[in-house]
Amino acid sequence: MISNFLTHLGRYALMLKGTWSKPENNRVYWVELIKQCHDIGIRSLPIVSIVSLFLGMVLTVQTSYQLVSPIIPRPVIASIIRDSMILELSPTVICVILAGVVGSKIASELGNMRVSEQIDALEIMGINTKAYLILPKIIAALVMVPCLIILSIAIGIWGGYIAGLFSSILSKEQFLQGLMDGFLAYNLFFAMAKAFTFAFIIATIPAYYGYYVEGGALEIGKASTTAVVVSCVVILFADYGLSILLL
Repeated sequence: MISNFLTHLGRYALMLKGTWSKPENNRVYWVELIKQCHDIGIRSLPIVSIVSLFLGMVLTVQTSYQLVSPIIPRPVIASIIRDSMILELSPTVICVILAGVVGSKIASELGNMRVSEQIDALEIMGINTKAYLILPKIIAALVMVPCLIILSIAIGIWGGYIAGLFSSILSKEQFLQGLMDGFLAYNLFFAMAKAFTFAFIIATIPAYYGYYVEGGALEIGKASTTAVVVSCVVILFADYGLSILLL
């Protein structure tokens, strides 16, 4: 068990080391980077928007249900929605979803290239396949995932605002008051720290499992599933670690 873990850790570290090298052709790498930005960011917009909207709406209703005391002012609900979306729901929940959506795609894409010997053909041509296939994915994730998290926070808060108005939980003035009261800019820094960390995990762990897959179509499916599970577990561990370090 431990030796197997150390073997994977060593191969993962060597893969990352081989990834950071000077590109052979900047133009080709740029085209691949734009393609990965589209795949990781633009194609994930619908699911991120839908999940964030309903997270904010459900959080508003459930928070109102729990805060039944007349002593607690209603604007507090908006403050809870804001801090919950910024600190935990948007960075963690959305990145776990992205680990499934983006991570499975990365693992299956690289796994298919490995099984069909496309990676071997590129290496015979003298191309550093780790840098060409994996580095654009890492950079694209580091660029697009934080953008998706910022968008998720905005949509989630807006969803909470809509739910508050339509359910007569909060008035517009009460929501805006709660949204502004006690706001800490450090919370956004914490959310971005989590976003960059999780983006690196989402890009590299599935790339590792896809790049080193052995076998055929069945093994590609297993590698994709394993990549998603491991990515989600590592994200949760990183979430706890960052909370201890930064809060």
